Amino acid sequence: MGGDKTLNPFLIELPNSDAALALSGGDQKNLNRLEALTGASIVMRGLDLVINGRPSQLERAAALVELIRPLWEEGQAISDVDLQAANNALNTGRYKDHSELGNQVLAKSQGGNLLRPRTLRQKSYVEAMELNDLCFVLGPAGTGKTFLATVLAVRMLMERKVSRLILTRPAVEAGERLGFLPGDLQQKVDPYLRPLYDALHSLLGQEKTTSLLEKGVIEVAPLAYMRGRTLEDAFVILDEAQNTTSAQMRMVLTRLGERSRMVVTGDETQVDLPPGQISGLVEAAELLRGVEGVAVCRLTSGDVVRHPIVQRVINAYAKKAKR
Repeated sequence: MGGDKTLNPFLIELPNSDAALALSGGDQKNLNRLEALTGASIVMRGLDLVINGRPSQLERAAALVELIRPLWEEGQAISDVDLQAANNALNTGRYKDHSELGNQVLAKSQGGNLLRPRTLRQKSYVEAMELNDLCFVLGPAGTGKTFLATVLAVRMLMERKVSRLILTRPAVEAGERLGFLPGDLQQKVDPYLRPLYDALHSLLGQEKTTSLLEKGVIEVAPLAYMRGRTLEDAFVILDEAQNTTSAQMRMVLTRLGERSRMVVTGDETQVDLPPGQISGLVEAAELLRGVEGVAVCRLTSGDVVRHPIVQRVINAYAKKAKR
């Protein structure tokens, strides 16, 4: 029975009100989530976080708070994804690996947020991009595949490790064809490229993005524009690659020139190609696995960083597919 005894409250002093607000979350949602994960009772009293409970509960709650310290200490917003990732790290004995996430700041957004990988698989993905000239990443929507690649690409551009960014994707979506869309060619392809523009705007701001696009330092174009080119001294991102054919994938992979690297992203469960046609992404990821200089990464629903319901939607569809 001694192990069930409630100890004196455990206190964690916070540096300022911004840290307290970040750790609490709106309507105390982060504290409520921490209580649900640990069984402890957690309240904020001024700049003191007060934890009550049994020894095991106190220990776990304190460990979770420490794992997310790099976020709340700087007043950064904490999401359910951050809490769940920290909890998973405790469950799998990867406390040390997860604690290093806080040190892996890739960039700062225009809104002032520090951009880091938020799960251990995202961390491995970023490291794979940094170490390999060609990186494939497969995973469901909302796992940060394209955004993390764009963050790293912009950072390398600012550090002059590459002289230009090339972001491309196939113009194949949900059965629509470009010819049926109104406007000239640029207006036709812009809707397909919008997610790439959005990522650039959040990192560089709209004005700077527009300037770099006009100068040709950043190029955002449909995949068809890559044919016949050699892409040198560039960071190339091929997005939504599950919708490439085998021939298209081979074409774009062989465009890579000197001092360049390429990241290929996609979701193999969201192929919009005609029935029976093999996805170039799935084929290439299998063919090139183990090839020197090539990395193949996989993200899962546990890496979703959008609204929490997105993770539940993905899991529901995954269960249906297995039936």
